[in-house]
Parts: sequence; structure tokens; C-alpha cells
Amino acid sequence: MTNESQRLDQCIGSYRLIRLLGRSDYAEIYLGEHMTTSAQAAIKVFDGRGSDAAKFLAQADLLTHLRHPHVLRVFDSGMAGDTPFLVMDYAPRGTLRQRYPKGTRLPLVTIMQYVRQIADALQYIHRHQLIHRDIKPHNMLLGPNGEVLLSDFGIAIVSQSFNPASPAFRDFEGTVLYAAPEQLQGKPRRSSDLYSFGVVVYEWLCGEWPFTGTFEEVVHQHLFIPPPFFSEKGVEIAPAIEKVVRKVLAKEPDQRFPSAADFAYDLEQAYKKTQISTITLQPSSRRQFMSPLPFAGEARIKQERSLKLG
Repeated sequence: MTNESQRLDQCIGSYRLIRLLGRSDYAEIYLGEHMTTSAQAAIKVFDGRGSDAAKFLAQADLLTHLRHPHVLRVFDSGMAGDTPFLVMDYAPRGTLRQRYPKGTRLPLVTIMQYVRQIADALQYIHRHQLIHRDIKPHNMLLGPNGEVLLSDFGIAIVSQSFNPASPAFRDFEGTVLYAAPEQLQGKPRRSSDLYSFGVVVYEWLCGEWPFTGTFEEVVHQHLFIPPPFFSEKGVEIAPAIEKVVRKVLAKEPDQRFPSAADFAYDLEQAYKKTQISTITLQPSSRRQFMSPLPFAGEARIKQERSLKLG
């Protein structure tokens, strides 16, 4: 990739690049300012070496037609010389990885809020025959109102042509930690996104990935080793929730949920069960018992007083 200072103040499309927001092995993301309106946007500039411009533009055009409240909007794309680029909405609040660093456990109520939104976004792009291929917290941005915006969908597919020597799952740091077995074998499908989503939920629940080790070790575990039970991680999770998570992490795609909506629904039902089971009846406030009959001692005192007066 280029040196950051070489791109700053350059113009890409209608935007002037004013600040580097992030970079990966094959792309850099800049904060851009429109030269006429001063509107801000995120400009993703790809390494054009060996890229197929026609393929990039065709796939990028698909992204510009997506409109969903939980999908980051891509509203322009093009080529600046030999350099492909995308223009996207700018999400200044960062990613869920930035908000929740590695090792962070999230409360169940927060997990469910995110699951509903991300599952809705996945359901939408899957209906449009797109496979994300890179579901992870790094690609979940926070919108202006705290909503989750799924980003970089389809870009993993586009990026394959940029660096043919590297498998798609090596294009992003840590992607192998979330990759489905069939994706690692070069046969991704929509269910692969559900598996990756399941890894994210697993991580949120216990603060750790299901599989760790060297690159080769993690690949082997994804392919052949069942995910550890949460108890093996020293974490207590309700069995109903663990059952749903283990199903979405099944090695065979057909053994997972039919859709993202089905996964979210079953996890929601399991969550509700945990809420019901943890409800405890609060002890009622004790009220002093008052007998309607006069206290025997009081009656005797009155009798003695009347005798003395008499």
C-alpha cells in the first residue's frame, strides 16, 4: 500500500482525502470531504495491483443498490487511474471491535440487541444473493444513533482479484478466527455467514474465540474440532442459549439454521427462557397482625380500675 502522506489531500472521485481512518492488507480507508458540498464520507481505496477493474466495478455496482437501516450505505464507486475506490457513509462512532476490545464479555441484553440488527442485515443481503464472507466485530460499525451497520459485505469477494497469491480469508487480520469450514475449503455459501456470526456471539458470551492457536491450528479446529463448551472456558451460560450457539457452529452447513432470521428467533426464545427462569418473587412487606378481639391483659386492667373506683 502507499504511504499515508502520499494520499492525503489527493482527490479521489469528488472527494479530497483528509485523514486516514484505517488500513488492511489490500485497502486503506480515508475520511473524505466532498469538494463542492463539504459533505464527509468514508473513501475505501484499494490496492490496484493485479486487480480486474471490470469485475470490481460490476460487483461494486451491486453494493450501491443496497438500502437497509443496518447496512452501511455504499453510494459511489469508480476508478482513479488504476486505483479502484468505494465511497461509503462515514460512521464516526467506530466499530464494535473498538467499543468491545478482545476479551470483553457483553451482557445478554446487549448481545440480543446486536443480534437482532445484524441478523436483519444478513437476511437482507442474503435475499439479494450476496455472501458477506467477513462477518466479525471489525465490520460492524456504530451509526449516529447507536445502531449497528454491517459493512464490507461482498468486499472479500472483490478483494480476491487484488492479491491472487493470498486466500480470501487472509485478506483481513483475524478473519480465519471467524471463517466457516466450507469457506476455508473455498466453497462459501450463505450459511457460512451464519457460522461466522455464531463465532461472534460465542466471543461476546465468553470473551474468547472458540478456536485459537496458529493459523494452521485454527483452520484444523474449524474443520474437525467441535467448539468447546462454555463451561470449559470457565463461563456459565444457560443451556438453552448454548444449544442455539452450538447449532449455528455446526461443521456441516445443512445442520445450521436455514437463515439468519431463524438463528435470531431461536436465540431470542432461548434468551426469554433465561429471563423467565431468573425471575424471583420479591418477599412481600410484612404487615403487623392486628386481632379484632381486645387484648386479654387490657380487659383485666380495665376491670381492676373499675373495682378501685367503686
